[in-house]
Amino acid sequence: MRNTISFLLFSILLTACGGATLLPGPQVATTIDTLTPSVTFTPSIIPTPTPIPPHPLTIEYLREQDYPVSEIIIEETLEVGPNYFRYIASYQSEGFKNYALLTIPFGEKPESGWPVIVFNHGFVEPEVYRTTQRYVAYVDGFARSGYIVFRPDYRGHGNSEGEARGAYGRPDYTIDVLNAVAALKAFQDADPQRIGMWGHSMGGYITLRAMVVDPDIKAGIIWAGVVAAYEDMIDINGRPRFGTRTLIQNYGLPEEDPEFWASISANSYLADLSGPLQLHHGGADGSVPTYFSYYLAEEARAAGQIADLYIYDGDDHNISKYFTAAILRSIDFFDQYVKGETPDS
Repeated sequence: MRNTISFLLFSILLTACGGATLLPGPQVATTIDTLTPSVTFTPSIIPTPTPIPPHPLTIEYLREQDYPVSEIIIEETLEVGPNYFRYIASYQSEGFKNYALLTIPFGEKPESGWPVIVFNHGFVEPEVYRTTQRYVAYVDGFARSGYIVFRPDYRGHGNSEGEARGAYGRPDYTIDVLNAVAALKAFQDADPQRIGMWGHSMGGYITLRAMVVDPDIKAGIIWAGVVAAYEDMIDINGRPRFGTRTLIQNYGLPEEDPEFWASISANSYLADLSGPLQLHHGGADGSVPTYFSYYLAEEARAAGQIADLYIYDGDDHNISKYFTAAILRSIDFFDQYVKGETPDS
């Protein structure tokens, strides 16, 4: 019987090999049991792709960063204002010691702390910037109205440590401001639930970005702000502006990579604005196009946000002709949305 089985197996194997000659010897099975395959197949391992970190200019990148609380330290006491104290203070931002102008109202502190305005200045040459110079009347208007005013010196400005690498191609200055907000939330004299933000020109760009990252900023006011989407900064009087030339060289035009250009623009995230906006712009601004503020107001409203817009005919980048009207409107706006006061009827 075993010989019969061996013969049948031999015939089957010979047929399966298409008539090929089989090697003699023990390779030929003599029983059915020895035909069981002995080769084990290991499935291929598919490597997990390494996530690509977001570009540092993207809003996603800013949202992924940590903004740890640091202590606000009084470095120097300055001459007092009409009804407020003035100091040079410091705080930490990404390991750098940053300085700031700080004002605190006279009088008894409210139980919850004083309301706060984070004041983001516009472009000033870093090597000539001084903490106590420029924007004096602006700061005074808010400080005498019962607010703590905190005006950060971005890294590389004045005595602040670090390198001043600009706002439009790096996230540095926005990170400095977000770290200032984090420090103020823990400051003993400040109310962490009542923080507003004001920005002029480049500071307006920073303000808008901060407001789509930090949900605790109750309201924002922007004067003559660089607040258009990056793609709208490319062709201004026939040339790229605000850092877009380098971006074009590295990433191509917006139509070539619309996803990237949208990702670096705060305007793509206006549904996430932390609070209402008030926009002011001079009609004869020679530094920042007036239509930047028009565009932002329209886009914010389309996203369901409050966005008040004031255009001052014939006025300049600093709104110097209508300064009093603009600052009073700004104070009223902060009083309503930061202090929580009911506007006069």
